[in-house]
Amino acid sequence: MHAIDTTPKKSRQSTYILLAMLLGIVAGYVCNKMAASPEEAKSIASYFAMLTDIFLRLIKMIIAPLIFATLVSGLINMGDAKTVGRIGGRAIGWFLMASLTSLTIGLVLANVFQPGGSLSIPLPDVHTAVDLKTSSLNLQNFLTHVFPRNIFEAMAGNEILQIVVFAVFFGLALGNVRHIKSADTLASTIEGAVPVMLKVTGYVMLFAPVGVFAAIANVVTTQGLGVLMVYGKVMGGFYTALLILWAVLIGLAYLVLKNKVFPLLSAVRDPMILGFSTASSEAAYPRVMEALKRLGISERVIGFVLPLGYSFNLDGSMIYTTFAALFVAQAYNIPMDLGTQITMLLVLMVSSKGIAGVPRSALVVVAAVMPMFNLPEAGVLLIMGIDVFLDMGRTATNVLGNSIATAVIAKWENAYDDQDCIAEIETGDAPAIAPEVA
Repeated sequence: MHAIDTTPKKSRQSTYILLAMLLGIVAGYVCNKMAASPEEAKSIASYFAMLTDIFLRLIKMIIAPLIFATLVSGLINMGDAKTVGRIGGRAIGWFLMASLTSLTIGLVLANVFQPGGSLSIPLPDVHTAVDLKTSSLNLQNFLTHVFPRNIFEAMAGNEILQIVVFAVFFGLALGNVRHIKSADTLASTIEGAVPVMLKVTGYVMLFAPVGVFAAIANVVTTQGLGVLMVYGKVMGGFYTALLILWAVLIGLAYLVLKNKVFPLLSAVRDPMILGFSTASSEAAYPRVMEALKRLGISERVIGFVLPLGYSFNLDGSMIYTTFAALFVAQAYNIPMDLGTQITMLLVLMVSSKGIAGVPRSALVVVAAVMPMFNLPEAGVLLIMGIDVFLDMGRTATNVLGNSIATAVIAKWENAYDDQDCIAEIETGDAPAIAPEVA
């Protein structure tokens, strides 16, 4: 397979995105101050939101074919179902460990910082109705939803896990019948679609600075910068928890990857910035995939583990759900002993596995779980005003967690050939598609 470089030079892309973030803050602040009323501010922000929506639509346009093509292409040459099962088992094991770590850190720091203990704003009435559509959030519905009833419906809705399930069946079957001429033609066509989709991805990502600028400007225009002062303790505690989680995940990765962890962190910096500024994991997905390929990680491992991670390995969302639930308990002065908190932690871990693709997914989980522990569902209204700022941090964390998970699994599978990765990262001349590792 020929190498195609679809990635803009690293330094240039980072500079454009960071400048877009700064310009977005300035533009949003000016618009917020010039607006005569909150309604007018929302009206102005709607134009920024339109640009963001266009960019995210372009991202959604490429996600389904990109995942399908790369995953099937990798599975065709993977061998047998035993290999798939081994990789999947290792991935799920790492995901569960990372989830428990995230939830534990959130629980400990929420108790240490007590972010809801001194909140100087009126509390929403406990009987206030909150419609976040949590009724379908249960394990039974999630397990049923994993399996697609129509692959075209799954692709139209960007149901990543459903696409993965179909692609696994399709890729393994195609690999087993490739000796047939017509099947070999189909396999070659799908393999040829991968560099095409990467090229399309490169075109779409040229609009990333515009999407970042509009996303930041939209938030600041609507919320202003004053909200950061009111919720300073909450946000400070949450981002401190995220930084600790980053340190723990990087430390665990170092135990497996050794010095390889440093070029990994350098390679995923751009995707993390993009995910942070747009608060969209989907926006960062193509960049994560390209960054991991430039490191020399096997395409078959990336194509299988990364989509799974987007459904099961939401480290940032995990830490958020624990932090948010305990914040509400503290705000309403509802005591919770350690045993109850640990039970809630385990319920949150199970519940969160079905939230991929759900709007305001982390808030949905929190709202669904709180009534089980006699916490007022209306408490999520306290967080909604700053949820987008928290979402930026948890999205960047999800990107980091999935990048580390993919690299670790690749290392365990002897599918991480990083002989020239450091030089490639420094020059920016790495191919978009790494050679396969046996």
